Parts: sequence; structure tokens; C-alpha cells
Amino acid sequence: MKKKELISYGLAAALAIGEGRERVYKIEPTGEFENDPNVTDKKFPGNLTRSYRSQEPLRIIGEETEWAKLTPTERSEWRKNLAKNKGEIIN
Repeated sequence: MKKKELISYGLAAALAIGEGRERVYKIEPTGEFENDPNVTDKKFPGNLTRSYRSQEPLRIIGEETEWAKLTPTERSEWRKNLAKNKGEIIN
């Protein structure tokens, strides 16, 4: 996985609701999948974020363990921005 991808996935893991350590799983689809048009067509044409969706289950094939973690201050700032979000995409 590329460093930029790990940062994106690490951000999602850091902001996920729940207790326990941050986790980023490597997965593969078990059926058909497509680009997620809510992300790729509106914000990142060409699917630079590698965002997909599927109605089929995903198989976990591993776990990524190395990425730059957010500091507590960065995490707090992201959570504040998300709380103010009304559905628009935030950078």
C-alpha cells in the first residue's frame, strides 16, 4: 500500500466510533464491486481515493499495521470539523 493511501485509511480508523486500537484491514471483494460515485464522481474523479462499494461481502485478507497516527490534537480538530459537517465533503 502506498504511504498516501495509508494516511487516508489511518484517518478513517482514527475517527471511527468505538473503543480499542485503530485497525486498518486489507480486504478483497467476494463479488461485483464498483467505484463509489458519492466520492469518485463528486470529489475525486478517477477514483484517486480507491473508494468502492459492493452489495457482496468483503473478505479480510490481512491487516495493515504501519501508518502515521494522528496526534490527540489532530484527532480533536477532525472531530470538531465532522461535528459541524452538514453532509458536505470536508478537506
